[in-house]
Amino acid sequence: MYFEGKSQITDEEIKAALDFCTKQVLHYLPEFTYEYQNAYSVDNFYKPIKNVDWTNGFWTGEIWLSYEHTGDERLKDAAFIQIDDYLKRIEERVHVDHHDMGFLYSPSCVAGYKLAGNETGKKAALLAADNLMSRFHEVGEFIQAWGPMDSENEYRLIIDCLLNLPLLYWATNETGDNKYKDIADRHIHTALSNLIREDKSTWHTFFFNKETGAPDHGATQQGYRDGSAWARGQAWGVYGIALAYRYTKREEYIGIFKDVLGYFLSHLPSDLVPFWDFEFTDGADQPRDSSSAVIACCGMLEMAKYLPKAEADEYIAVARKILKSVYDNYAVRSHEESNGLVLHATYSNRSPYNRCNHYGVDECNSWGDYFYMEALTRLIKDWQLYW
Repeated sequence: MYFEGKSQITDEEIKAALDFCTKQVLHYLPEFTYEYQNAYSVDNFYKPIKNVDWTNGFWTGEIWLSYEHTGDERLKDAAFIQIDDYLKRIEERVHVDHHDMGFLYSPSCVAGYKLAGNETGKKAALLAADNLMSRFHEVGEFIQAWGPMDSENEYRLIIDCLLNLPLLYWATNETGDNKYKDIADRHIHTALSNLIREDKSTWHTFFFNKETGAPDHGATQQGYRDGSAWARGQAWGVYGIALAYRYTKREEYIGIFKDVLGYFLSHLPSDLVPFWDFEFTDGADQPRDSSSAVIACCGMLEMAKYLPKAEADEYIAVARKILKSVYDNYAVRSHEESNGLVLHATYSNRSPYNRCNHYGVDECNSWGDYFYMEALTRLIKDWQLYW
């Protein structure tokens, strides 16, 4: 049993947490209906932005989760306004030359179609799925993350993309066309064959030879160094592999999931919320990444559906223990403290060994807020995934 002696979040605390989250979303809804929360806060407060970032879908997802919790029609009305904006964005191709179509369109438009039958959401999400398909390389069999498709320097996938693939499985389900599912299956196989190291930590990104498609090398974009384990990347792996199993039912993915999760759990500090990179643990003068903790919780709660009861119960207990720490030590408590939901997350932390942008360090971030709400929701109802 992991983390003996650690307390689990109670059902009463889960309800209290979701009650506060939904009040927070409603309180700030007037500011963030025709605009969106930035990817990260500054001094714990998000600024409004247009629908131009890869992260906007998480805010709309918080609106939908709040709607599920409360039934408040103001939330549905705001989400519908935003769905119209997502259709405009994909039709006009505003900042969509990347792979993050699932992050954008699953918790916003797919959710709106599933929850409220919004046909505009369905149309927008299918266009986003087509856009994601357009980034698939036959040579190498993967979906390219960023950059021009003919760029040798960008001929790579990243572990985050596992969360974009449910959009393709949904598109096959809606259209009856297996082309979406087939691309997703092939990308998963390539990703899991190359991203996981011998010690079961993961690469953030992996490059391929543009001419032959042969695996070339792994590297980090946002981790501390190439050989370290970026905490959010490991968490994307945990949740992404659980979703991969959900849609493919390939038995070998269960073992891969347990390996990747085992690395994540065995490298947590004493309060169960990771530093931004697993290079660091208790005593390090480094920022945390609370978003990684809640992403991994969602992965455990998803995989628990498919495991024997004893294993499932253990993963649910671990998720409750991690969420207890987040609730006690990281969650926002008042409108005055922040307009977000979870403090002490890290978006992008520059180190001596990476070249990433430096922002959103020790702040709220939009996916951390969203996945916190998703994990809590999973624990109190038979939640139907947006993914």
